[in-house]
Amino acid sequence: MTQPSLQMGPRQWGLLAMLSILWGASFMAIEVAVGALPPLTVVAIRVSFAAFGLFLFMKVTRVPLPGAGHADRWRVWGALAVMGLLNNIMPFSLIAWGQTQIASSLASILNATMPLFTVFVAHFFIHDERLTMRRFSGVLIGFMGVVSIIGPGSLAGMSGELMGQLSVLAGSLSYAFAVVAGRRFVGLGLQPVQMAFGQVTMAAIMLVPAVLVIDAPYLLPLPEAKVWAALLSLSLLSTALAYLLYFRLIAEAGATSASLVTLTIPVVATTFGVLFLGERLEAGHAAGLVLIGVGLMVLDGRLIRRLRNRLAGRAL
Repeated sequence: MTQPSLQMGPRQWGLLAMLSILWGASFMAIEVAVGALPPLTVVAIRVSFAAFGLFLFMKVTRVPLPGAGHADRWRVWGALAVMGLLNNIMPFSLIAWGQTQIASSLASILNATMPLFTVFVAHFFIHDERLTMRRFSGVLIGFMGVVSIIGPGSLAGMSGELMGQLSVLAGSLSYAFAVVAGRRFVGLGLQPVQMAFGQVTMAAIMLVPAVLVIDAPYLLPLPEAKVWAALLSLSLLSTALAYLLYFRLIAEAGATSASLVTLTIPVVATTFGVLFLGERLEAGHAAGLVLIGVGLMVLDGRLIRRLRNRLAGRAL
């Protein structure tokens, strides 16, 4: 009996739209939160609240904790600690700090380079993910977009804006390493929600004690209501709920189709930034967004295949 092919129907496009809104809104929420709290404190609250939300979801749906019944429970939690570091602590912290220097819309555009970094990193660490000419072309076009965004003038001095941009790019690189590391942990047999809960839980365990020492958030004045709203949105909606939607979309439409969200997040985040934060998208940023989008479509390859098939059909 053959399995039905994965495809994008109305339900899957709806999931993609919801995910785009949740992850696009996260950049606005970060912008509000880091205006009142240190970036590491924001990240610690984000992963802690997300872990609590996912824990409640697992209790309601009766999903066992990661490693339950596994012969090597410590290996499972060790793998989750690696994912928590690469997929949560490092990128969340780097992006949050970067947004203290640059606008949320610009951060979202730079964050869209994650698939470009993933292709490059996978070439060196995964034997069946080599950098083909098409992939290399997509990476090259995408990074031309990055150059357009940063601008040659910014490279002349180590300004705060340049450091913020480089920090967000470093966060995207960390996401890329997390994708490659995740490929190595497939054999652990974890359900998607277990993977999501486990990594944010380990991130919280590692980060909260450091934040209590470094930031001493208990000495800071209580944030305003809008900051708490941003933190709750960031934790429960843009992290916990977004993980659940993302893994559901992968299950229903496949990882390749789910990756289309990378193209839509900057559009949503830029719209929110302009409408609610008074940000302005410069010409170089818009050009960079277009180039990154073209690079991602070249990497995806489906548009090129469709055009090739259409031309071949006309020739016949």
